[in-house]
Amino acid sequence: MTAAHGVPAGVPAGVQGTLDDLGTPLSEVTFVVVDLETTGGSAADSAITEIGAVKVRGGEDLGELGTLVDPGGPVPPFITALTGITTAMVSAAPRIESVLPAFLEFARGCVLVAHNASFDIGFLKAACAEHGYAWPAFPVVDTVDLARRVLSREEVPNCKLGTLARFFRTSTEPTHRALADARATVEVLHGLIERLGSFNVTSFEEMRGFAKAPTPEQRRKRHLADGVPSTPGVYLFEDASGEVLYVGKSGDLRSRVRSYFTGSETRGRVREMVGLAENVRTIECATGLEAEVRELRLIAEHKPRYNRRSKFPERAIWLKLTVEPFPRLSIVRECRTDGARYLGPISSRRQAEEARAALHEAVPLRQCTQRLTLRLVERGRARACALAEIGRCGAPCDGRESPDAYAVHVGTARSVMEGDVRPVVAAAQVRIDRLASELRYEEAAAQRDRLAAFVRAAARGQRLAALARLPELVAARPGFDGGWELAVVRYGRLAAAGTVPPRAHPRPYVDALVATAETVFPPAGEAPGGVALGEPPSAGATAEEMECVLRWLDLPGVRLVEVDGAWTCPAHGAEGLRAFIDRAYERTHDRGRDRAYERREASRPRGVRPLR
Repeated sequence: MTAAHGVPAGVPAGVQGTLDDLGTPLSEVTFVVVDLETTGGSAADSAITEIGAVKVRGGEDLGELGTLVDPGGPVPPFITALTGITTAMVSAAPRIESVLPAFLEFARGCVLVAHNASFDIGFLKAACAEHGYAWPAFPVVDTVDLARRVLSREEVPNCKLGTLARFFRTSTEPTHRALADARATVEVLHGLIERLGSFNVTSFEEMRGFAKAPTPEQRRKRHLADGVPSTPGVYLFEDASGEVLYVGKSGDLRSRVRSYFTGSETRGRVREMVGLAENVRTIECATGLEAEVRELRLIAEHKPRYNRRSKFPERAIWLKLTVEPFPRLSIVRECRTDGARYLGPISSRRQAEEARAALHEAVPLRQCTQRLTLRLVERGRARACALAEIGRCGAPCDGRESPDAYAVHVGTARSVMEGDVRPVVAAAQVRIDRLASELRYEEAAAQRDRLAAFVRAAARGQRLAALARLPELVAARPGFDGGWELAVVRYGRLAAAGTVPPRAHPRPYVDALVATAETVFPPAGEAPGGVALGEPPSAGATAEEMECVLRWLDLPGVRLVEVDGAWTCPAHGAEGLRAFIDRAYERTHDRGRDRAYERREASRPRGVRPLR
């Protein structure tokens, strides 16, 4: 692959950055500020007596939730003296198991904020665990941590909520009542966010990192980020011997690499990797697409111990129609140029088994694993399996089905794997309709899942094969600065990437990029319905790389500049059905969520205040 280095003489080279890693602006983050009152200081032997929460975004109050909670026992006198909450006040209040669903729904998809968050979040997690509710792993911000980083001792003597409320002159005074304290914390949060601007912290990701202090090892290794450019690219962490420990990509290398040496990086494995790293090597890229592709290639090449994905692209799973006198469907991990038909690559063995089951339901191929030859069948040495006895197999093994009759089924299976998925879809639809009419909905759903696995596998393979057959494709995408991002793809492999500066004529840049692009050899063989295979292996592209390119081509605004060859998918292929399958899944899941929400609303206690 070449970057945008081959530009005409006299034409300035432009490098297009992206906003991928700038983070979520704080004005676009929805916060739910929560405060609890409890019967004691430990979730192990105390209970919640009141919960208050306020939802805000961009300085606007979006809603509130507040209720007393029956702790299931008396309120200690010292708690009553502190909060004013008495046993009589909570005796008629809802129990926490009734309040939790309303709170979790209120906070769904938001960032939780609390003052001394470990206390409030600890009680909420304990209550969820006790009553069988899954904790959604909310991102959490602690205003105590923020205040300690933003405010000096000269400004505030401590970081108690009352002290901060007086410092920021909040309109609500903390009173040790949950909703009032949550409202006061909202104003404190807004004051702290204003202060963060002076530290050049403008995104949620930066705020989380700023609030936490890095480990001594992270501080000691900060110099490794010195000199890293603020451009798109790939970074490689290396140990003292030069072994690559980790490979990553970013639209802003400097910002991303520096984040590894801040408190925002809390992953144990990554912190361990940072402790071993002695060097950070960077490779600048012209575009985010080039960075993503280079990352995949470097991970596959070096197989770094701290990368978890993309290390073994050769371990893809395929569904193979074998080449033998009586072919069968086999799940394999290698796609060869052996004359067989392949479907895939498929994401997991389970999905491959589902896809194979869908094909078996439509085409009665044998499912046994014995090797059948005409001689064995003619001599009567092959035995029929149980499927033959129940009519699920034509039993070519014992002569009940002739080789010519079996060849018809093989031809149908080959046609399906080459692109015409109508036989599988029609057979599945008949079974689903029959099961649904008999009110056997779970079995119908299982058939739907099999069909979905087959359609997705076939659609994926057909999309990849269509791209892998193209000798050359040139595409452009509008850049954020008014220029263009360019990509040259040959036989599915990204051969070059570059940019066009704003207000420059793109044609000279396109011509220069095509002229200097990597030479990619045409496939030596091709697995229909699969991915083109090239010789040498490095000349072709992995399925992951081609999917990365296809995602980029699907982005809004991408334009095809030049296409050498026909970029097509089968007319009766699976690609047209994939959107239908995805919509069916979405509708099913949406109905499930709606029913769950209706059940929660029906059981919602009257003491919980509705959203404003």
